[in-house]
Amino acid sequence: MTETRRIMSLLSRLFGTRNDPRDAMRPLWHRVVEISREKQWYADYGVADTVAGRFDMISAILCVVLIRLEQNPELKLEPVALTELFVDDMDGQLRQSGVGDVVVGKHIGRLMSVLGGRLGAYRDALAQADDTALRGAIERNLTLVDGAEPAKTAVALRAFHQAVAALEETDLLAGRIAR
Repeated sequence: MTETRRIMSLLSRLFGTRNDPRDAMRPLWHRVVEISREKQWYADYGVADTVAGRFDMISAILCVVLIRLEQNPELKLEPVALTELFVDDMDGQLRQSGVGDVVVGKHIGRLMSVLGGRLGAYRDALAQADDTALRGAIERNLTLVDGAEPAKTAVALRAFHQAVAALEETDLLAGRIAR
């Protein structure tokens, strides 16, 4: 988000001229981040507990949630708002890590490209009956520690996908994803 847009958004919220449409999706976004930070992904399933590994896990969990939201064609704004929250969060993380205003946009563009590619890979892989394609997607898109078993990670990610697929939309949108 550009600095001007950020200021305008802040002023709009302060003076009540409009509601931020992303507010309804914040509980879901926070739950995506919480799930991606769960210790089992790192301790049991071999995701590297590094900045890259955490980004990979956030994007994997976000992809599973976006895939579920795609199932309802009436939900057009919700995936957009959720993705915007991802962008805002990544923007803040980049700035905190010292990336300057001049290049933040390029970094965000690359991160969005990465997210789009992963969304397609996970969508295709999770649509398959067995985990062969999912293992491949995990090997390509998750930073794993040496000795990690992508098959084990695939089983866990598929189980999460199935749990999210079984949720009522109201629960999903409210971020009520049990683990």
